Amino acid sequence: MISQEIFYFGLFCIAILTVLILDLTVIGRNRHVLTFKEASIWTGVWVSLALLFYVFIIFHGDKFHNISNLNDLVALQHKYAPQLKLDLSSFEHSLEIYRKNMGLEYLGGYLIEYTLSMDNVFVIMLILSGFAVNEKYYKQVLFWGILGAIVLRFLFIFTGAALIQKFEWVLLVFGGFLVFTGIRLFINRNNDDKIEPQDHWLVKFLSKHFRVFPRYFKGYFLIRRKKLIYITPLFIVLLLVEVTDLIFATDSIPAIFAVTRDPFLVFFSNIFAIIGLRSLFFLLMRVMNVFHYLNIGISFLLVFVGFKLLFHTWLDGIGFNSVYSLYVILLTLALCIVFSILFPKKDKAGT
Repeated sequence: MISQEIFYFGLFCIAILTVLILDLTVIGRNRHVLTFKEASIWTGVWVSLALLFYVFIIFHGDKFHNISNLNDLVALQHKYAPQLKLDLSSFEHSLEIYRKNMGLEYLGGYLIEYTLSMDNVFVIMLILSGFAVNEKYYKQVLFWGILGAIVLRFLFIFTGAALIQKFEWVLLVFGGFLVFTGIRLFINRNNDDKIEPQDHWLVKFLSKHFRVFPRYFKGYFLIRRKKLIYITPLFIVLLLVEVTDLIFATDSIPAIFAVTRDPFLVFFSNIFAIIGLRSLFFLLMRVMNVFHYLNIGISFLLVFVGFKLLFHTWLDGIGFNSVYSLYVILLTLALCIVFSILFPKKDKAGT
């Protein structure tokens, strides 16, 4: 018999796959560049879906953990939310407290992942422009990149959760890594990185071991010529996007574990942020020079969640709960936007 946890988790995965398939076969069947208006609308749609799921967690979040009595709830609280104070005299009240905390942790994780995705988007822009990909193929590359990212995130998240449950000191490793990454990102925030396709290690490796077609061909990833299969430059771009997501996952997933240790909430917040990545890409592509303080904000958030992991025992002891993390994330994003508007980026001529 299928457990309740597996049932609801499977239901969630089926719903996400359905949305992605509809996006590919119906919504995105015509290859065209999303306008700013379209990107804004679809970004709003994906964010709205993420917020609706937050409402679902507030009222039914316990269904993902098959909680049937107070003992089950207390065991889960010790495992995933040791800082949370329950009302041990009432199962229903305690369940309400726990669901609200789940909602806050999910929302905090979603905001962290969505914010860190912006940095991922900038790198993907460099890849697509560096490889001179026609803009009408952007949606196709991003769709398959997102689908691959979902599989990779699933493996990363549940492996990481298992490691944390068995070896809690892994949180300290994650924390130190995030602090280092945040400081490095801040120091290198003004670097104007460029990608030279012919010098990239992945291009050299694939060219050496596979047949690579010399040019793009109608948006295909693979083509057949004289009974031989060739990979196209677009396939190489797709692999680079996947590798990029894999690299950024080493930052974003430990960062979300600073907000919640519940692997289901980590997965849900990751997936909702990822499925909105494509519309976010087209949105940021047109306003990336406006919100130029976002890199500083991302650097700060990485350092913040890194310290939160390093000192999680002490913070749990003083009652630093999920709502405070949410306040810090929201305040950081708001300040980045406000300062970017008040102090616009100057061009190279200094005008």
